[in-house]
Amino acid sequence: MALIESWVYVDGARVADEKDPEAAVREARSRGGLAWISLSRTDADDLERLGQVLGLHPLAIRDSLKGHQRSKLERYGDMTFVVLQPAHYYDDRETVECSEIDLFIGPDYVLSVDSDDRVDDSVVRDKLAEHPQVLAGGPFGVLWGMVEHVLFGYGPVLAGVENDIDEIEEQLFSHGAGVSRRIFKLQREVIDLQHATAPLPAMIERVRDIMAKSDQDAAAPAFRELEDTARHVTDRVDAFRHTLESALGVHATLVEQANNDAMRRMTEHSITQNDQVKKVSSWAAILFAPTLVGTIYGMNFHYMPELSWPLGYPMALGLMIATSVTLYFIFKRRGWL
Repeated sequence: MALIESWVYVDGARVADEKDPEAAVREARSRGGLAWISLSRTDADDLERLGQVLGLHPLAIRDSLKGHQRSKLERYGDMTFVVLQPAHYYDDRETVECSEIDLFIGPDYVLSVDSDDRVDDSVVRDKLAEHPQVLAGGPFGVLWGMVEHVLFGYGPVLAGVENDIDEIEEQLFSHGAGVSRRIFKLQREVIDLQHATAPLPAMIERVRDIMAKSDQDAAAPAFRELEDTARHVTDRVDAFRHTLESALGVHATLVEQANNDAMRRMTEHSITQNDQVKKVSSWAAILFAPTLVGTIYGMNFHYMPELSWPLGYPMALGLMIATSVTLYFIFKRRGWL
């Protein structure tokens, strides 16, 4: 079930809290003020109804209901549609999760839609209460408060990611297991974070241009400071991505080097083993020659060459020795012995 809250601001000060958004809009317009309507856990019917009350553009409503968008700013006539992506870092899981908040900003109203109720509107309201001059400039003051809150929330996220990268660098050079999977996982989260933060400087600059063309330029100096903060955030996220890409390249190099060392050791072992096989085979062949001659003459057949010859025995021994010596020198010359 959707939760709807409404507040009315006049000259930067909150003058009323209304449960009925239509009543808040009527009061704000009657007093020349601003109605801020907050819609949490978005319900399509409620958003369509508020769209009719405020005259929201159908394309902006469709984008809001679709969700899962990158940070962006779209202009529809006198209405501005803004998508912001707050991020949260979970230390126990070492993961970064981005949510979404949509803002419909008109001449005298702001509708904030938080589909998963991740943004605490009370924190933003308290911040705006400390800077009434920003909110007195018009509805874009609420956008300033939201952007400031989202950028502030990126601080712990960036610190957590930076700590994970430091751990990855240590794990990388200590040859820890699973480092490649950890790099890929963190790289995917940094890419999501980059999608959330990269458009912010251009969005803020465009807001300043819109305000300069209207009578809502009182908050322009505050947006200039936000733009500097946004650029600092995007620069850090870009640095994280480059660091992870370098870490992945170093990991691939280390893995390749380890594989090459293993192959070299296997090759050396194979060469050594091959030399041993050659030596064993050579001596087996040398010993086999006299064995073959002796075996033939040991058959004791009646009709055999030189069987009754007086020099047959010395000839057989000489043949054995000559064959063995010849084979020895042949194998020696070929480097087998």
